[in-house]
Amino acid sequence: MVKSCWKPSIEGDSRGCLDGLLWYKDIGQHVYGDFSMAVVQANSLLEDQSQLESGLLSSSSSGPYGTFIGVYDGHGGPEASSFINNNLFCNFKSFVSENQEMSTNVLRKAFLATENKFLSLVRKQWLVKPQMASVGSCCLTGVICNGLLYIANAGDSRVVLGRSVRGAKEVIAMQLSTEHNASFDAVRDELRSLHPNDPQIVVMKHKVWRVKGLIQISRSIGDAYLKKAEFNEEPLLPKFRLHEPFRKPILSAEPSLLVHKLHPDDQFLIFASDGLWEHLSNQQAVRIVQTSPRNGIARRLVKTALKEAAQKREMRYSDLNKIDRGVRRHFHDDITVIVVFLDPHLINGSSCYNSPMSIKGGGRLASLC
Repeated sequence: MVKSCWKPSIEGDSRGCLDGLLWYKDIGQHVYGDFSMAVVQANSLLEDQSQLESGLLSSSSSGPYGTFIGVYDGHGGPEASSFINNNLFCNFKSFVSENQEMSTNVLRKAFLATENKFLSLVRKQWLVKPQMASVGSCCLTGVICNGLLYIANAGDSRVVLGRSVRGAKEVIAMQLSTEHNASFDAVRDELRSLHPNDPQIVVMKHKVWRVKGLIQISRSIGDAYLKKAEFNEEPLLPKFRLHEPFRKPILSAEPSLLVHKLHPDDQFLIFASDGLWEHLSNQQAVRIVQTSPRNGIARRLVKTALKEAAQKREMRYSDLNKIDRGVRRHFHDDITVIVVFLDPHLINGSSCYNSPMSIKGGGRLASLC
């Protein structure tokens, strides 16, 4: 297959390669070790967006330093995930500067500021592009800074930690993110408690639990049509409009937050959209990373998921690869994977901050949106 590589005009060694519908950056360096990224497209327009930013984490030159990872799994179109990819990290840096430190509250403020700016954009374009109200995105972020890992998540993307255990032969998988998908009992219970007077807040439709029978996730950025009643009327398409008006938001942009103190036995992190986790368990993914070379490991995870998707449809992987974007969505979702390795010597304070890294996943796949 024809391959093309390019180097965008951004800091660091941020080249990526394109192989059909697969984009990858096999190996790179962040403040605390190596990383690997890969994205495969299934939708007509790539709805997954992602980024890794390593170096200065604030708008001021005084620090702190660290690594920021983001995976944004869009739905209904690429507009929300692209907006997050272009705005969330800038908002985050501003709040770090304002608070003069890193914290989960900084991440929360960045999420909500990005949400408010996107909803403002929806409002501005309401009459000319009402479909923007039905576009949204899951949003998973991780920040490694001063020996701590901060996680913020809205939606059903996932981050899994690979940790070595003394006496055990294999690295164990520890899921660090909380998912917000109506398939989970806890999410349905939360929705019912928040909307006690709405017996239709979660509905089983085509054997899948959906919020208001429309969407599987309960938290996101965007999806204005389920957050503000003003966007749930004409000229929005009838399939998105509810029969009865709502008085309070049905979906939320409030992220679940976690702080994890990094341990010398913490080996690596796997950040991925749900397209990966539909086909691989946490432990399967961790085992693949543990037993494979670092170079190209994100691409290996994506290809393993694609082989699983092909096998489920009783077809060959080579035949799946021949299917073009759009039609490909019937076989698997867009998949984004970022594997971040953790060097304990660097995490414990001997980091070199002279080579900032800034890279966005998807390259030309994303630029086609």
